[in-house]
Amino acid sequence: MAISTSTPPSGGPAPSDGTGTGAERRRRSALLHRLDVRGAPYAFVAPFFVVFAAFSFYPLIYTSWISLHRVELSTLNLMEWVGFDNYTALWEDERFWNALLNTFTIGVLSTVPQLLMALGLAHLLNYQLRGSTFFRVAALTPYATSVGAAALVFTMLFERDFGMINWMLSLVGVENIDWENNKWAAQTAISTIVIWRWTGYNALLYLAAMQAIPRDRYEAAAIDGASRWQQFLKVTVPGIRSTIVFTIVLSTIGATQLFGEPLIFGQGPNGITGGADNQYQTLGLLLYEEGWKNYQMGRAATVAWAMFLLLIVVFVVQQVVKRVLARRA
Repeated sequence: MAISTSTPPSGGPAPSDGTGTGAERRRRSALLHRLDVRGAPYAFVAPFFVVFAAFSFYPLIYTSWISLHRVELSTLNLMEWVGFDNYTALWEDERFWNALLNTFTIGVLSTVPQLLMALGLAHLLNYQLRGSTFFRVAALTPYATSVGAAALVFTMLFERDFGMINWMLSLVGVENIDWENNKWAAQTAISTIVIWRWTGYNALLYLAAMQAIPRDRYEAAAIDGASRWQQFLKVTVPGIRSTIVFTIVLSTIGATQLFGEPLIFGQGPNGITGGADNQYQTLGLLLYEEGWKNYQMGRAATVAWAMFLLLIVVFVVQQVVKRVLARRA
């Protein structure tokens, strides 16, 4: 029985099953694999960079452009080029230096007690206590409270005639303090609001760092006869040194951007100007006053860039301190 076979004409196309040859499929699979391995990480992080570019990078660049112009809030489309005149005027403005000094003093009054209290609170929470979860949640509650609600409550507490703080002071013979109109009293009251809101947050940061310290270090220190206080100074503090530096920088940034607490503490028009004599006006309030009260957006953008440059200085100082501490370790 004869079996006939047919062969394609010489030079004709090879038969195809619709899916391509095996070599083509392997090349396509390898290409998709390379795209997946190399492109997937960029696809995952792309949303962050898109949001950052839209809401952080672009406003930063646009603010720097506005700071070089004279532009009013009502006519943002009309800009007059003035170069660095806004920066020169800001350098010569006494209100800027007053706001910078107030920002610094309020930052010190709020940051130093806040971090010391947070360190002590974290040290207590680090022990095995009953209901430790409750205390940790309670420490974080002020941070979760709205800045508006917290500032409003403390403003009532520091009220001159009917506030609870003055009532308590009167029990020990102290006359009523005008917390708003006295410079140091006002700054102390505002610092109290900041301390109340952020101490628990920093305490939990310290607590997380403390729990990462190996327990054998404490056991070795106890065997050597170190007391609890000596263990705290010689083991705990060096073990969380980097976290302490981080919280200092974080608190400094927060103090530089302080806005809501002094604004609400002023209870009206004086909140924008930081009191009748600008006794507690911060850089954030000065920015708001220039832009939304005086309608000078160019000057407001200049204040914003001054704050940004100040934060860069803080970052540089933080890096220097970090390297110095790393060399000593």
